[in-house]
Amino acid sequence: MSEFDGNTRNYSGALLATIAIALAAGIGGLIWCATISSHLNTAQIQLANALQQDTDLAAKLRETNARLTVATDELGKSLGLTQKQLDERAAELVRREQAQEANTKQLQAGLQQTAQQVNAVSTEVGNVKTDVGGVRTDLGKTQSDLAATISQLASVRGDLSSTNSVIARNHDELVLLEHKGDRNYYEFTLNKGERKPVGTVSLELKKTDAKKSKFTINVYADDKTYEKKDRNVNEPMQFYSGKTPALYEVVVNSINNKNQISGYLSTPK
Repeated sequence: MSEFDGNTRNYSGALLATIAIALAAGIGGLIWCATISSHLNTAQIQLANALQQDTDLAAKLRETNARLTVATDELGKSLGLTQKQLDERAAELVRREQAQEANTKQLQAGLQQTAQQVNAVSTEVGNVKTDVGGVRTDLGKTQSDLAATISQLASVRGDLSSTNSVIARNHDELVLLEHKGDRNYYEFTLNKGERKPVGTVSLELKKTDAKKSKFTINVYADDKTYEKKDRNVNEPMQFYSGKTPALYEVVVNSINNKNQISGYLSTPK
């Protein structure tokens, strides 16, 4: 083999080695470029996602700010309304306190006036008690005098009763009998020939004798007629009347003229 052939082989081997290295480097570069491109795509996607998230976050932030603004306005209004209500409540409490103070003063004045009136009434009651004591004394004396006067009234036996009857001989004595309160008394004045209702009965004057103080009358009671003939002035004339027969009594106190008499009818209560 010649020297030229040997060099030629060396150059060919070196070239092939160079080409192989270049090829390997090219292939490595392609692989690296592909890897870098993949990373770039991923980074771009992540960046796009991040930008979208930033956009969404910004929108939410704006919405939140808007809500906060509305809430702040409403809170301000609420606080303003509450302050107004508090002011009105405070003013109402002041008015009530003033009214209560006025009522208290009025009540105190009323109590003072009532106390003065009570003292005045107590004084008057004391005076009345003194007067009542005097009246009781006078009343006791009057009752004693009345009892003594009644005891002095005429006691006359009636025409039907076996016991004596206490009669009045004039109007004043009749008033005393009425104070006893155990019987009813009806005064009458009767003219001759006149039939007149007295109490629950009727009386009729038939005749009179003024000189002898005598008279005759008819008594009409319960569909019956009782003739009281030639009776004397202040003589009790008795008869029974009523569903449950009770004792009635007629007394003539005076013969006023030839044709008139006056007296009273006594009936049980």
